[in-house]
Amino acid sequence: MKIIQFERQYRDDLIFMVLEAKNAIGRVPTLNDDLLDIEETYLRKGDGFWIALDENKRVIGCIGCHLLPDGKAAIHRLYVRYSLKRQGIGSELLKTAEAFARENGRTLLLLHLGEKKTYAESRQFYPKHGYTFVDEDHMKKRL
Repeated sequence: MKIIQFERQYRDDLIFMVLEAKNAIGRVPTLNDDLLDIEETYLRKGDGFWIALDENKRVIGCIGCHLLPDGKAAIHRLYVRYSLKRQGIGSELLKTAEAFARENGRTLLLLHLGEKKTYAESRQFYPKHGYTFVDEDHMKKRL
């Protein structure tokens, strides 16, 4: 596995992977608008977005990070190909986003978990990485 900053040539494969991941957890596979133009939504604003690639250069995971004011950053769109979960891909993507936030002077990471019944795995994943609940649907981590 290799993690790289998003490149446009991987856009369609990324979209397919996200839709497939949502379908696998029982969600209607819709696409968030930010994923349709990652360059504009993330990269041109100085934010970060990374993809994990397998040995065949297929997208197997992704994560985004928005830099916010007052020393904060927000984690977005952490997805891993459903058949490859629990192999450390999500953890490596999360480490990449956290390092980016830290390098850009952020000391507090925030994230929104989504629907409780659909994103149950997220509620187990993030606490293992030092995140704590702010409320039922939001978490934070001090860097």
